[in-house]
Amino acid sequence: MQLFTLYNKPHFYRHKIILTSSMDIISQIQWLFLLALPVSAVSWTITHEEIFKEAKLFCVKCSKESKHLFTRKFFYLFTCEYCFSHYITALALAFTGFKLLMEDWKGYILAGFGLVWVANLYMGLFQIIRLTIKKLTTETTADEIKKE
Repeated sequence: MQLFTLYNKPHFYRHKIILTSSMDIISQIQWLFLLALPVSAVSWTITHEEIFKEAKLFCVKCSKESKHLFTRKFFYLFTCEYCFSHYITALALAFTGFKLLMEDWKGYILAGFGLVWVANLYMGLFQIIRLTIKKLTTETTADEIKKE
């Protein structure tokens, strides 16, 4: 276990940062980017794909029409990929025990925010690619109709 001491210059307090002894920083970054793939895939699939369309429509209806704030927020969770990715990340961290930079509970917090960020980066890139493909397909179809 490596121990680094940082000095906060204005107050001269010592803060200790403990790096995980089981993984070096390169392995942790690899885990971060690899573990974000299933998080983003599950989050995107449940909130956007046709296989869950009926469930999503039900959740949208309940999130807009419910009288109780808690119920509206609960059902909104299943319609927003960003919100849902936090819960999928929590499950992934519980299953894998992945920690980022620190051995204690702070490692889970850092890993959670890091995973959510990378997973949402992946989902954003996927959305851009998907929209570009849809635009190209629409343009191609329009060109074919004009030729006929």
